[in-house]
Amino acid sequence: MTSTGGRSAVPSPGRLGLLDDTARADLATLGWSSAATVDLLWALSRAPDADLALRALVRLHDREGSGDWPQIDALLRSSKAFRGRLLSVLGGSDALADHVVAEPDAWRLLVDDEMPSAEQSRSALLDSIGAVRVDGTSDDDLLFRAAITGPDAVAALRKSYRDQVLILAAHDLAATVENEEVLYLPEVGGRLADLADAALTAALAVAIAEVAGDSPLDIRLAVVAMGKCGARELNYVSDVDVVFVAEPADGTSARIAGEMMRIGSQAFFDVDAGLRPEGKSGALTRTLESHVAYYRRWAKTWEFQALLKARPMTGDMALGRDYVAATSPMVWDASERDDFVPEVQAMRRRVESLIPDEHKARNLKLGRGGLRDVEFAVQLLQMVHGRVDASLRVQSTVDALDALTTAGYIGRDDGANFSASYQFLRLLEHRIQLQRLSRTHLLPEPDDEPAMRWLARAAHIRPEGSRDAAAVLRRDLRKQITRVRQLHEKLFYRPLLDAVARQDKGLLRLTDDSAKRQLAALGYAMPDRALAHIRALASTPGRTGAIQSMILPGLLEHISDTPDPDAGLLNYRKLSEQMGTTAWYLRLLRDDGVVAERLMRVLGTSEYIADLLMRSPDVISLYSTGATGPKLIEVDSADVAKGLRASMRRAPDLTRAIAVARSHRRAELARIASADILGLMTVQQVCRALSTVWAAVLDAALEKVIEESLQGAPAPARLAVIGMGRLGGGELGYGSDADVMFVCDPVDGADEADAVKWAQKVCEQVRTMLGTPSADPPLEVDIGLRPEGRNGPVVRTLASYAAYYDQWAQAWEVQALLRAHTVAGDADLGLSFLHMIDRTRYPAGGVSPDAVREIRRIKARVDSERLPRGADPATHTKLGRGGLADVEWTVQLTQLRYAHEYPSLHNTSTLETLDAIAAAELVPVDEVEILTEAWLTATKARNALVLVRGKPVDQLPSPGRQLRAVAYAAGWPQDEASEFLEHYMRVTRRAKAVVLEVFGS
Repeated sequence: MTSTGGRSAVPSPGRLGLLDDTARADLATLGWSSAATVDLLWALSRAPDADLALRALVRLHDREGSGDWPQIDALLRSSKAFRGRLLSVLGGSDALADHVVAEPDAWRLLVDDEMPSAEQSRSALLDSIGAVRVDGTSDDDLLFRAAITGPDAVAALRKSYRDQVLILAAHDLAATVENEEVLYLPEVGGRLADLADAALTAALAVAIAEVAGDSPLDIRLAVVAMGKCGARELNYVSDVDVVFVAEPADGTSARIAGEMMRIGSQAFFDVDAGLRPEGKSGALTRTLESHVAYYRRWAKTWEFQALLKARPMTGDMALGRDYVAATSPMVWDASERDDFVPEVQAMRRRVESLIPDEHKARNLKLGRGGLRDVEFAVQLLQMVHGRVDASLRVQSTVDALDALTTAGYIGRDDGANFSASYQFLRLLEHRIQLQRLSRTHLLPEPDDEPAMRWLARAAHIRPEGSRDAAAVLRRDLRKQITRVRQLHEKLFYRPLLDAVARQDKGLLRLTDDSAKRQLAALGYAMPDRALAHIRALASTPGRTGAIQSMILPGLLEHISDTPDPDAGLLNYRKLSEQMGTTAWYLRLLRDDGVVAERLMRVLGTSEYIADLLMRSPDVISLYSTGATGPKLIEVDSADVAKGLRASMRRAPDLTRAIAVARSHRRAELARIASADILGLMTVQQVCRALSTVWAAVLDAALEKVIEESLQGAPAPARLAVIGMGRLGGGELGYGSDADVMFVCDPVDGADEADAVKWAQKVCEQVRTMLGTPSADPPLEVDIGLRPEGRNGPVVRTLASYAAYYDQWAQAWEVQALLRAHTVAGDADLGLSFLHMIDRTRYPAGGVSPDAVREIRRIKARVDSERLPRGADPATHTKLGRGGLADVEWTVQLTQLRYAHEYPSLHNTSTLETLDAIAAAELVPVDEVEILTEAWLTATKARNALVLVRGKPVDQLPSPGRQLRAVAYAAGWPQDEASEFLEHYMRVTRRAKAVVLEVFGS
């Protein structure tokens, strides 16, 4: 061939986009090498894959025993319409090209300019198996009996169905080659659903013949389409979801239904009845009455969402219509169910969890910004507002978007944009499935240039300027997915803002009642108050209000994903009003999506953190991500402690110093709790950080009080603070007090009585100043573990402590000393105290058998008497079965018995001591692991309780909203709150068995 560079000259294979080495020879084989075939060649170049189309044409030309090529060639040269249909389908689908080559008369199906109607397609399929109407049925019923059964029927149906798909695909793709009329997505989806109806009507005819033979059909059987088929928006390759209704629902109806599914799955597509009541474990056929009873009593929210698409498709159509009429009203009441919101949120998370990590960016259906996002949101809006607005009770996604827009629940521009995005993504899905007639939703790899080029051309995407078709496709994909990613914001939250502002946004008419319904469906228990908060935030004067209006839709979406959206929105309003016009605050939320999402998650989950942030808002800046990770965990607790001490030293007086201490502690608590609830810190890290800041406050306060009391004079004594309990073990929780003992040691030359009196005054002042009521979490310094308890002096000298413990120490006091550790004051004195008590807590030969018996007696008494009245022993995190007290007493009993022999047990941390117990093989490793898991689980749950409730609480709540919040704060999905509770009880039950074994041995 030659080329003179003009359009009328014969183009080279390269200019035609033919890349195969054999292209020139193939064109010569077809006789397409002359100027007379230029138009034909350029048409070939426009096929989605010109090489694929050319190879198929050569196969047609060379087909053995075929005399059809001259006719095909003549039609290709003379008919643009036929040319467009044949070349596009040969270049757009490997599978259909194979069908055209394999079936001698298949190409003739593409000659007719008119597509067959639904009735004609059904007749073609029924004729392929010689089906006739079942005696006694009306013209309205789609009940036939096949003359051909078995494998022959399956083969005949497969060929007939593939013929019908070929016709539709050729008309669908034709516009990519010639300027044919474009088939838009709703029409293609509708025709595919009609084909599915026809196919299953034929499959049902074969099933009736195989099960009933020539006997009269004495049952009524309706097949109801669900999902995409029910909505008449089917894909080229898709499961077809069905539900069977039978009168009576006996063995015969079940066998016919089962055979229909088997035949349909072998001949056409997977037929799935998994949406029936009780799913795959439920009966295949049920009576209408049984269906209705199930939906009224047992159905979950997703089952009503599925019913939204129900449509009679074949069989006894009157019975199918009765089924839809009976179940449809229940769909529109589903949003009033108590569990509607958590179930909807759970469905959303399940959808996201189905995608393998390596496919998330390529999955058109389930990926973020994909088709399911659109469908899910549209269906949710329908269920929310369809209860009172019958115009929304439509089935297809495109129709529903149009109805929601027309009714004013979505702005006109938003509705049009989302419909366009949805149809664009569905078009790509159709083209990907057509290629090999395989059920897939995966885009090609971004760097697979040939595949992206094919997909772009199949989707009728052409080059633009310097961009080739693949580059244009990549750009359009980014644009459409980005638009869909903000679907929930656009469809749920933007309209709420526009409604409260009463702005005309594309004739938006969302009334207050509609807005409240929408908010209720999104999880707000008090939608009227939520609407008032939104109105107040959006109407803030000036630039602040403008930024709020810009960012609120996204923030509201994040808040709705939390356990308590009402509290979250109220907290956000209070925080915003407190921040006023502070420039960095709203700018940060506007520009950093991570900060916005994290802050809303915190505000909608934790009353404890929300209160702290009101007074320490600077912590919000740490919600962003730094160079090495989240800034919340880049902070070193030891550095915070140093800063706290330095700030207190600079304070002009004691009152101001204590205020500074509270401020530093408040910010550090907000940081730790935020990192905790966002899953950025482990239980051990949280406890250690809380203990560090508490110790720093005590140390700095003691130093400042001593300085104020002396006024430059020398101190008459050294003072040290000994941490006890969880403070001594470095395992404080959010609700823990600081258990301490004060020890003093008079300096040389000082009067002991005066020194002790001075030390007592100092210690009392520290306790009083720190314990002064404030809005911050309490700073209670508890000295109840000192010798003689409440009757003993606040401070003792080192010698006095030694004399007391040598002569009077009781078993419980020895046990308490196991967690004693210096936390503040004079470090040398603290170390001397620890060395002094070592002989008491780690005595040579271990504690006496009498002491062990006393410990066991006290433990039994605690178990029977200390649990609060009405508390559930199975779920009380501190004193309940296998809870914190059980584990800690077990560890301490082991220390009392064996620490003299194993120095590794000289440790105040429960977890570290458990590791030492396992290493020393004092308790089997698997049992130590059980105790460790129980301690971590109970501590995490106890901390979560404080974060959610804002105050110290030890009892897990019963199932409900509050348990969901606690589970969420503990790192569990809201919809798994019952699993969280079951896990807690299972872990602690196993721990209790170990506790009983250790205490009894």
